[in-house]
Amino acid sequence: MRIDKFLKVARIIKRRTVANEAADGGRISVNGKVVKPSYEIKVGDIVEIKFGNNTSKFEIIKIPTKQSVSTEEVAKIL
Repeated sequence: MRIDKFLKVARIIKRRTVANEAADGGRISVNGKVVKPSYEIKVGDIVEIKFGNNTSKFEIIKIPTKQSVSTEEVAKIL
């Protein structure tokens, strides 16, 4: 799954276009490397997102197969 789509499905970023812009702006890195929106994520990847002065960092445990994920399922994939 693409990083921009994953961030939207996992409810980390509200819209895919915003996730796309964040990746294009160099604010998303995976395993220490800045990535483009089309980067294909894998289980075990460490994703880091910079929001102004704050940074969010998490590990991908599971990749969802559905277009929409419930709140309970989000806790299981991050």
